[in-house]
Amino acid sequence: MDSYDAIVIGAGVIGSSVAWHLAHFGARKVLVLDRTQVGAGTTSQSSGILRTHYSVIENVEMAKASWKVFTDFANYLGDEEASCGLVKCGYLICAPEGPKLEPLRAALAGQRDKGVEVRLLGREEAKSLLPIAHFDDAALIGYEPEAGFADAYLVATSFARSARRMGVKIMEGVNVERLLTDNGKVVGVETSQGTFRSDTVISTQNIWARDIERWTGIPSPVAAERHAVLALEGPEAYSYRMPVFKDLGSPGMLYCRSYGGNQMLVSEGTVGETLPAPDNEQGDISLDYIVEVGAQVAERFPSYETAGLASSWTGVYDVTPDWNPVLGRLPEVQGLVVGYGFSGHGFKLSPAVGRVLAQEALGLRTDVPLAPYALERFRSGHLLTGKYGLGAVS
Repeated sequence: MDSYDAIVIGAGVIGSSVAWHLAHFGARKVLVLDRTQVGAGTTSQSSGILRTHYSVIENVEMAKASWKVFTDFANYLGDEEASCGLVKCGYLICAPEGPKLEPLRAALAGQRDKGVEVRLLGREEAKSLLPIAHFDDAALIGYEPEAGFADAYLVATSFARSARRMGVKIMEGVNVERLLTDNGKVVGVETSQGTFRSDTVISTQNIWARDIERWTGIPSPVAAERHAVLALEGPEAYSYRMPVFKDLGSPGMLYCRSYGGNQMLVSEGTVGETLPAPDNEQGDISLDYIVEVGAQVAERFPSYETAGLASSWTGVYDVTPDWNPVLGRLPEVQGLVVGYGFSGHGFKLSPAVGRVLAQEALGLRTDVPLAPYALERFRSGHLLTGKYGLGAVS
C-alpha cells in the first residue's frame, strides 16, 4: 500500500497550487488525486479576472501576494515554459450615489492601507481608459493599475507540470470515496483505484466539498451555484489595453473585460442558480437572461445596444453563506486541511492560498493568519460578508 507525506484531493487551480507549494517547502512524497483531469473542472470555467479589490480586507493581502506571483509566474515556478496568460490592463470600478458608494470608498481606502496602488479618477479620465463606456452617473471611480486577467487553466496546468517535475505524483480519473481515520487522526484515503496512506490530507474539492461532511460528520456549508457568462460582439473594440470594469451601479453588479477584438466578456456579480447537487456540466442560458444582461451592458456601453451574442457558457461557484472560503485545519480530525467555498474568486487567490494551505499542512507558519477563514466562524457569527452584499465581488 503506497504511503505519502501528503495527499491532495483535487487538481484544479487551488489543488495544483497546493501540490507545487508542498514540494517547494520540502515534502518529498506528494500525491494528487483528481476525479477527471488537471484543471478540467470549475477551473476551466473561470473568467480569469485578477484584482486586489475586496471589501473584505482579509482577502486583499492574499490577492496582493497572488498578483505578485502572476506577474513573475515562470520565475516563481522555476519553469521557463510556465505561463499564466497574463494581460495587465488595470481594473476600473465605479459606483453612483446610493448604497454602494460608501462601501466602495472604504474598500479603496483598505487597499491603500495594504500598500496597493489605487487611484481616484474623474469621469473624463475614466473615459480615456475605457472610451467605449460612459460615466455620467459615477459618483466615485477607483482604478487599480496593477490588475487585469489571465488564464486559469494555464495556471493550473503550469503548477501541475512544475509539481510533477519536482516529484509530485498526479493521478487523474481517480475518485476519492472515503477519508480513512483512526482515533480521530487521518491515515489515508480510499479511492476507485485503491487505498493510499498518509497522515496529512488536503481537500480542495470546491463544489464537491460536501464529501467532507459525508466522510467526517462535520458540517460543510457549501453549495454549488451556477452562473452564466456571455461574450458579446459589439461595433467597437474592447481592446486588451482597456481595463477590466466593475459596475456597482448596474442591477447585476456587472463585471466585464476584453475577450479579444470587438468582444466583451460579461457576467453578473450577484447570486446565481443554486443547484440541488454538485454539477459542473453546462447549463441552459435563457434568451430572457441574455436580453436582461444585454440591456444592462447597453446602459453603460451605448454602442453595445446593437451587440450580438458571440458565445456563452456557464460556470459553477462553490459558495459559502458569507461568500468567502473555508481555509485551514478541521480540529475534529487531526491531519485534515481544507480549502473550499471560494465563491467565484478562487483563481484570483490561488497562488497565495496554495502557499498558505501547504504551510498549514506542513506545520509551518502561514504567511497570513487563517483564523478569519476558519469553519468555526459560521458557528461563532464572525462572518466575512462583503460590504456590497452577497456576490462575487466580496
